[in-house]
Amino acid sequence: MDKKVFIRKRYFLRRKKKYFEITKEFFNPLIKKIKKNFKKKIYISLYYPTSHEINVLKLIDLEFSQKLNFLLPVITKNKSMVFCPWKKNDLLYLNKFGIPEPKISKKIAPNIILVPLLVFDKNKNRIGYGRGFYDKYLKKYAKTKNFFLTVGVAFSFQKYGKIPVNNRDYKLDYIITEKGII
Repeated sequence: MDKKVFIRKRYFLRRKKKYFEITKEFFNPLIKKIKKNFKKKIYISLYYPTSHEINVLKLIDLEFSQKLNFLLPVITKNKSMVFCPWKKNDLLYLNKFGIPEPKISKKIAPNIILVPLLVFDKNKNRIGYGRGFYDKYLKKYAKTKNFFLTVGVAFSFQKYGKIPVNNRDYKLDYIITEKGII
């Protein structure tokens, strides 16, 4: 069995067993980074939490979030990913994976991309769900030379020693957990 597949299965079960609700303070280190690095209009991509992922939608309810414009990922027919505007209580549709997403209206490139993950290591590598949507998008977007930050969102117990990586993997800028930001 592929090592990544083994790690993915193990940590999927670990997250399910150890899941807990985060507090709004979880996002304080991220907000500090945003205030430090961005002065203009900020587009931040969230993801709709499923399968015991951290509820990043709580970010919307923070006072600071009124300065942010939120996006959600949409999986396209050609198996790529784009980000579209979304506001709390906007209508969402289930995609083929059962994940809520907005209709494609206009595509916007985010300044900050919150990235779901199953496993991370101290070098800010991640293992996702194995379809490569985020890795492909981030590699393509990085070629545009637009400045953006990638932030993996996880519980501290999702940390792994050293993740096997290949040239398809995209290393994140930060990982945020309940213990702070890496």
